[in-house]
Amino acid sequence: MAPRANWKGFLRLSLVTCPVALYPATSESEKISCNQLNRQTGHRIKYLKFDADTGDEVPNEDIVKGYQLEKDQFIEVTKEELEEIALESTRTIEIDEFVDKAEIDPRYLIRPYYIRPDGKVGHDAFAVIRETIREMNKVAIGRVVLTNREHIIALEPMDKGLVGTLLRYPYEVRSEQEYFDEIQDVKVTKDMLDLARHIVNQKAGSFEPEKFEDHYESALIELINQKRTGKPIVPKDRPKGENVVDLMDALRKSVGGAAAKTEAPKKPAKKTKKAAAAQKEMLMPIAGKKLAKEAAAKKPTAGTRRKSA
Repeated sequence: MAPRANWKGFLRLSLVTCPVALYPATSESEKISCNQLNRQTGHRIKYLKFDADTGDEVPNEDIVKGYQLEKDQFIEVTKEELEEIALESTRTIEIDEFVDKAEIDPRYLIRPYYIRPDGKVGHDAFAVIRETIREMNKVAIGRVVLTNREHIIALEPMDKGLVGTLLRYPYEVRSEQEYFDEIQDVKVTKDMLDLARHIVNQKAGSFEPEKFEDHYESALIELINQKRTGKPIVPKDRPKGENVVDLMDALRKSVGGAAAKTEAPKKPAKKTKKAAAAQKEMLMPIAGKKLAKEAAAKKPTAGTRRKSA
């Protein structure tokens, strides 16, 4: 089942308008998450909202937003007042301009969303807007209101839909000068560049996200499974950073190490021992939400017969 739309409204290019829905293109829900517990009792921690002066608990319906002018002095802003601002982008993504993708600084990118027609009408207008952006090889820039704030959104065609990426405002991006000014000016020799290029060529590949592994997630799953079965937790050695004394020597060794790693044959996977049925039932290891989701998708349907063991 597709997730619920984060926003519904209209996409407009001049006088061409169509109803659209906006959906999150990424998810964090598959990652392992831990709860906070009381070490003494093992019970979960619960957070309550209290009045800073009286100490009384405040119900959600009595909580409003306020802008702090100075210490202990606030301007209260209600939900109704925020809704009365009623920016046009609250209900409409108006395309203001088209730019080259290369002009968008990656520091301005926030998060992507999928955009598709909402309902059975407007597919023709949506297709016209999508194919115009594709044909011109441009990125469409518009505005949209999400979580009570107006955002800049960059629209690009993807398959039959659009991908809209929220962008930051200039005041949200820090200047690089305060971080880079103290970096020393170093002259890099041609020999060093040649060796470094050789390393890059040995490691060259294609961008395939399927190859990426979340090593922390895997280690966390392994840790939880070890604690469930009562196995001792043995700390792993951490990699030690070493000062490079001879940069040329380090580059030469890196070239040789990369070549050896590329040519090394893959070892066959070790066969795991079968656990007793009772033990397997009691100590079924967790697989993580991502793997569990993939396994559920591969389960046979009710009408499929299984071979008897």
